[in-house]
Amino acid sequence: MIGLISATSAGAAARDRLAAAWPDRTRVYEGPVGDAVRTAFAQCEQLVCFLATGAVVRLVAPLLSGKTEDPGVVCVDEGGRFAVSLLGGHAGGANELAREVGDLLGAEPVVTTATDAVDLAGLDTLGLPVEGDVAGVSRALLDGEAVALRAEVAWPLPPLPVTDEGAYTIRLTDRLVEAAEREAVLRPPTLVVGVGASKGAPVEEVLGLVRDALREAGLSVASVAELATVDAKAEEAGIVEAARRLGVPLVTYSAEELAGVDVPNPSDAPLAAVGTPSVAEAAALVGGGELLVPKRKSAASPAMATCAVVRRPGRGRLAVVGLGPGARDLLTPRAKAELRRASVLVGLDQYVDQIRDLLRPGTRILESGLGAEEERARTAVEEARKGQAVALIGSGDAGVYAMASPALAEASDDIDVVGVPGVTAALAAGAILGAPLGHDHVSISLSDLHTPWEVIERRVRAAAEADIVVTFYNPRSRGRDWQLPKALGILAEHRTPRTPVGVVRNASRPDESSRLTTLGALDPATVDMMTVVTVGNTATRDIAGRMVTPRGYRWQAAQEGAE
Repeated sequence: MIGLISATSAGAAARDRLAAAWPDRTRVYEGPVGDAVRTAFAQCEQLVCFLATGAVVRLVAPLLSGKTEDPGVVCVDEGGRFAVSLLGGHAGGANELAREVGDLLGAEPVVTTATDAVDLAGLDTLGLPVEGDVAGVSRALLDGEAVALRAEVAWPLPPLPVTDEGAYTIRLTDRLVEAAEREAVLRPPTLVVGVGASKGAPVEEVLGLVRDALREAGLSVASVAELATVDAKAEEAGIVEAARRLGVPLVTYSAEELAGVDVPNPSDAPLAAVGTPSVAEAAALVGGGELLVPKRKSAASPAMATCAVVRRPGRGRLAVVGLGPGARDLLTPRAKAELRRASVLVGLDQYVDQIRDLLRPGTRILESGLGAEEERARTAVEEARKGQAVALIGSGDAGVYAMASPALAEASDDIDVVGVPGVTAALAAGAILGAPLGHDHVSISLSDLHTPWEVIERRVRAAAEADIVVTFYNPRSRGRDWQLPKALGILAEHRTPRTPVGVVRNASRPDESSRLTTLGALDPATVDMMTVVTVGNTATRDIAGRMVTPRGYRWQAAQEGAE
């Protein structure tokens, strides 16, 4: 919950805007400001104070406990010009809250946390338990000193400016190790613990067995991702409470699923009790991985619990990102977030140049020229399979005549794939022209490099006969100058010469140009590969210089009657 505190009418007005925008996230604290701050500090995870920073400093100073316990605090000035992350920038989420508040109120977020200020991913913001010399390693990263990454397990980290050797070290491991001098240890959640238990097994027995198994195998409890068991034990109190105390989810599988998992130590007892020859080992292995601790029983007599431990390496992550038509303000926030998250960026060189300034320090860039789409797709998938966080970029929407298709054709289920939509060239051009896509429409590429012309012509003819608005991609190049006239001729068999046609070149870019013409007047020689051509249907009209296709055909009848 976010506590909101204000002292003046201007502050209250801004406070109420936040409360209205986030009704489920916020609570307004009224009354004397000092009492309101003290109460909210004790009750909320975050505070937004519409007060001077000095006043808030004096009010919260006696309340501070430590960076992992204190709420995040953001201050907004009386004029609503700045949203200042005052306390708990990382641990309390105040840095991100300042950005959110700034977006909502039109205020400038002020973030002074060192890593954020230079756009480095803070070690305490990666979502992983971290221990050791976090401050020293972070300072070395900020100072540009050599920091080595020792990755003992694969995990998709965001970009970090690391090297193979250095005086400081980031160690990525699920092993039970103490951080060395000048070393920060990150604990990825790679361990799955399968658990079986008799009815009424005490939580102390289940939890003690799990902890002992991990410790004796030299594994860190901080890297446990989940407890897993059979459906029949989903409500078993000892297992449920053990998962709660470990702070991990309890995942269950049907006996049929577990019976299909090959395990080294099957048994008749669980087969008779719950219908599968293995619970602990099978539940841990059902998602694949390396069995580190085979089934073992608790030390109690009689033993009421069993467990097994599997290392399930982190899956690589491939984000296929659409950059939009070119303008920075048409690049979506989600696309920006994925670019900042990726440790490896793969893309066409000219697209990389568009967003190079958005990448975090340490991002590895793999760029290539025109005509290497399949190679880029293979490269991106290969990097993801190494456990990397990869962004594969394309213009417009990556799923429309772009990189998503070849990438997904290469990818299998051994990596995570995320699609990030972008504004397509057809949509950008449509917005410039007016509303040409107001009814059914289709996009057709006239490039026959990958599709036989016979197939393209059949699709154009079908669109013409169905009276569908058509947007032509890749309409004409120096080596392909006859396809557009041919396609326009097919449309002309079913539409009058007065049919509106919109021509947009470099939509949303600085050298953007557009014009509205007709099917009879369009000169194909004025079109190139940077152009999108939109041909209206029989209902499309030129209204005040704008291309408009009505949502229904009643308007068409009215227009024809008026003529």
